[in-house]
Amino acid sequence: MSETASQPKRGLRKSRVGVVVSNKMDKTIVVAVVRRVPHPQFRKIVKVTSKFYAHDEKGEAQEGDRVRISEQRPISKTKRWRLLEVLSH
Repeated sequence: MSETASQPKRGLRKSRVGVVVSNKMDKTIVVAVVRRVPHPQFRKIVKVTSKFYAHDEKGEAQEGDRVRISEQRPISKTKRWRLLEVLSH
């Protein structure tokens, strides 16, 4: 696919791996992603958890599943991610 002046090249999309903490909404899951980062002042490694709302069209992810999610255009006020695959149950 060639790049033209009217069609700018799309950037790479971020992906994250996390655990499903809620699937109670219709076609939506909440995924908790844990990062290990050094504390800004004390330099000790601490765990930082972020929660992402992801679109799950088929409703295949269950609570406790390890999943991979990917960035995409906004679907709703809070959803900016979509489910790529369920890694383990």
